Amino acid sequence: MLKSAFALASPGGARGRLTILIFHRVFDQPDPLFPGEPDVALFEARVRWIAEWFTVLPLDEALARLRAGTLPPRAAAITVDDGYADSYTRVFPVLQRHGLAAAFFVSSAFLDGGHMWNDRLIESVRRTEAEWLETGLADVPAGPVRSVAEKRAFLARLIPAVKYLPPQARRDAVDRVVAASGVAPPVGPAMLDVEQVRALRAAGMSIGSHTHDHPLLAACSDAEAETEIATGKERLEAALGEPVRFFAYPNGKPGTDYDRRHVDMVRRLGFTAAVTTIWGVNTRQTDPFQLARFTPWDSSRGRFGLRLLGNLLRPSPRSPA
Repeated sequence: MLKSAFALASPGGARGRLTILIFHRVFDQPDPLFPGEPDVALFEARVRWIAEWFTVLPLDEALARLRAGTLPPRAAAITVDDGYADSYTRVFPVLQRHGLAAAFFVSSAFLDGGHMWNDRLIESVRRTEAEWLETGLADVPAGPVRSVAEKRAFLARLIPAVKYLPPQARRDAVDRVVAASGVAPPVGPAMLDVEQVRALRAAGMSIGSHTHDHPLLAACSDAEAETEIATGKERLEAALGEPVRFFAYPNGKPGTDYDRRHVDMVRRLGFTAAVTTIWGVNTRQTDPFQLARFTPWDSSRGRFGLRLLGNLLRPSPRSPA
């Protein structure tokens, strides 16, 4: 029944509608601090449902066929953001088992041993033996971190407040919290190394850029933003020996995380398409530099499918930033 509904909501040809799905981390086991994030078993179930309901295409083929008006019915593409090592060790094997390709958007600063700012915060809070943590931020008072529930609540306040700081202020805030936690050395989950990125590409996966250091572009000066976009592209191209054509805006909300200036930068720096986190699906009228992406968070097949169907019925986004 759901497959028939998807076919009606997502016809092919000139009226084709492209669903782009977004994933981030996949854990080996459920994470008590982030119970909503998928482990391998749940991720594989979702991939199985997607493969059953949709014709999944590589992102480059999907976008070319969207422009040409030759999409098949129920067209979809899969994307994975940030560049965690589990993209290679957990996501990639699942995709291979189901015969699917994906586009991996990588922040180049973290290749070969780096750690993202949010993961430094998360792991410092997770591993601290302190009962109370100071943040040094006016908007986030000190709080208890004795139990999993307290740590989860503390991070729910801390991460959004740090996320929207300018780049240097964000680095300083993270360093203060890490120092207060008493955790040494501060570590985060492993990120991809260059050889893993090359292996993904050699296996037919697409590699796109997610900036260099994953800042919110709207929190950067114009010069900082352009350098971030350009550096991420250049470093991945140097690693792969080929052009990098696709870009993902960090966090991806138009008007909050990026705006028209950044869309123009991405186009000017030689990308051919860019993805956001705007919900909805994409048609020939969608701005190719502001493509919509969405993935339901449900763990049951029926709810996951109904939420995907609801997303398909949303109006197509048209240049929202």
